Amino acid sequence: MKKVFTVAVLVVLALNFSACKSEKRPDYSKETPNEVVKKKSTAPFAVKNAKNEINFTAYKTTDKVPVGGQFKKVDVISGGEGNSVKEAIHNTEFSIPVSSIFTKDTSRDYKIKKFFFGVMDKTKLLSGKLVIENDSTGYTNLKMNGITKKVPFSYTIEGRIFSMEATMDVNSWNALEALNSLNTVCKDLHKGADGVSKTWSEVALNITSKF
Repeated sequence: MKKVFTVAVLVVLALNFSACKSEKRPDYSKETPNEVVKKKSTAPFAVKNAKNEINFTAYKTTDKVPVGGQFKKVDVISGGEGNSVKEAIHNTEFSIPVSSIFTKDTSRDYKIKKFFFGVMDKTKLLSGKLVIENDSTGYTNLKMNGITKKVPFSYTIEGRIFSMEATMDVNSWNALEALNSLNTVCKDLHKGADGVSKTWSEVALNITSKF
């Protein structure tokens, strides 16, 4: 069975405003507030306009019990446009805020953010670039924990739907400390019938983009 790539923990944007003293108080009532408007792409196929689903499966206990989740947000940094699905995906640079993680368990989400991604170096975002090699395979250079590693993936295109799958071992990003941190706080929850608490370093991810 194909395994999965795809990818993301907490991004807080702080805006600090400061005012200088002035002899005459400005009339703010006539000013128009600045608004950030995200415009949709007019390209025939655009990743930022697509419905993107980033799902992952992690594993716990010696029996390798799957625990599913997803990242609810992905931002296109550059590229991501084309005259076909393949062209749009190729060379797409993306970032995924790990704060958008969702596993249907708020307690689990908090622990993953704080005790896994929070232990890593500069990992408020997962980022990378998608590269299509041929009609069935590609790779992404995924950055996590301050380290960039190549992750091969397989993909299919059916109509206007792009689906890719890959596997990753988080230890390739020197994440053993983060993994142990998470396993410690989830010790009893990750304990199987044999009494052993285990959190697997293997993670399967899947990305689907519906254009």
